[in-house]
Amino acid sequence: MRTGKSDISGWLVRRASWHAWAVSCVVLCAHVVGVARASSAGGMDNAIVVRVARTWLAGGSPYADRHFLYLPSAVLAAAPQTLLPASALRVLVPLTVTVLLVAGWACALRIHGVPWRSRLGVLGPAGLALGFAPFGHLVSLGNWTVTAAAALPLALLLAARERWGWAGVVVGVALALKPLLAPVALLFLFERRWRALAAVVLVPALASGGAALLMPDPAVFVTRTLPFLLRGHDRFVRLYEASPVAVLPRLGVPSWVAVPLAGAAAAAGVVAAYRRWSRGVPGPLRLVETAVLLMLSAFLVSRPSYDHYLLVVVPLLLAGLPYPGSAAREPWFWLALVPQVPGADWPWLEPVTRRSFRDCFTLCVLTASVALRRPRHLPLGGPDHLVAPRQERRATTG
Repeated sequence: MRTGKSDISGWLVRRASWHAWAVSCVVLCAHVVGVARASSAGGMDNAIVVRVARTWLAGGSPYADRHFLYLPSAVLAAAPQTLLPASALRVLVPLTVTVLLVAGWACALRIHGVPWRSRLGVLGPAGLALGFAPFGHLVSLGNWTVTAAAALPLALLLAARERWGWAGVVVGVALALKPLLAPVALLFLFERRWRALAAVVLVPALASGGAALLMPDPAVFVTRTLPFLLRGHDRFVRLYEASPVAVLPRLGVPSWVAVPLAGAAAAAGVVAAYRRWSRGVPGPLRLVETAVLLMLSAFLVSRPSYDHYLLVVVPLLLAGLPYPGSAAREPWFWLALVPQVPGADWPWLEPVTRRSFRDCFTLCVLTASVALRRPRHLPLGGPDHLVAPRQERRATTG
C-alpha cells in the first residue's frame, strides 16, 4: 500500500535532521528555565505533596491538608524531595516533568511503530509545548498527572508486545502515585488478563496499605478526602474543573440534570470502548483508542477533571498520525484541540476562571471524535509507508 504525494506520512517518519533536534531541545529547555525562574518550589501542585510529606515526617497527618488527594503511598514517594533545597526543586521538578512527558511520547511512538528519531518523534514534543496549552500548565504546576502521562504509553507498549503482566504492574505503580489510570483496568478486563488485572489492583493496595501503617490517621482519606472528591472540591477549585458535571451548572443547567447527562455520556464512551476492542482488528490503533476512550469517559464525570489530564490521551492519539486510519487523521480531532492553542483570544472566555469552558469543549468533542468515528482497519503489520523508510535505511547502511 503506497500513499499519494499528498500524504505526509512518509515525511513524518523519516529521520529528523540536527536542526529539528536543536529546535525541540531549545523549546523544551525554555519551558524548564521559564518555570524555574517563576516558581520557588518547582510548581504549586508538587509543592502540596512535598508539604504533606514534611508534615508526615514531623509526626502529623498528611490528610490534614484538604488539597492532598492522593493515596498514602504518594506521601512516601514524595519524602525524598524533602531532603532537597528549594533551589534544587525549582529546577529538578519542571525538568523531571518534561523528561517524563518526552518518555511517554517516545513510548507512544513505539506502540505505533514510529521511530523516535523520526521527524514526528523529534518535533512532536516541541509542537505540544508550543501549540498545546496543557503542556505548559502541567510543567509549571509540577502536577503528578505526569506519572499517568508517562505510565499509560509504557503500559500500552508492553501490552502491544504481549507483556500484559508487566503492563499491569506499570499501571499499578502509577495508581500508587496518583489514582488517575483506574479506568484502564477495564482494558485488562476486556482482554481477560486476570493476572495483569490483579497486579493493577494489588500493587497500589499493598503500597498504600503499607504506607498507611506508618501514618497517624490514615482513615481520614476515607472519611474526609473521598467525600471531598465526590462533592467536587470547594467553590474556588470548581472554577477550574473541565468535566460537564462542573461546567454545565455554571451555564445554568441544574445539577440533577448535568450529572445524569455526563454519566450517560461516560457510559456511552465505555460502551464505545468495548465495541472498539471487541470488533476492531488487533493492532496498535485498537489498543490505543480503547484505552483513550476509557480515560476520556472517566474525565467526563470525574471530580476533579483538569485541562492537563488531556496529556494522558492526546499524545497517544497524535503519535498514530502516520496511520491513515488513526483518530488523529479526523478533522474533529484537530477541531477539539483548537481551544487549547496558547495565545488565542476567545471572546468572554479570556479570564482564567472561564478557561474550563474551553477545556470542557475539548474534552467533549475529543471523546465524540474517537467514539463515533468508523476507523479504516489496517492489517496487523501496519502501513507499508512506515516500513519502507526502515528498509531504505537498511539498504543505505548495509
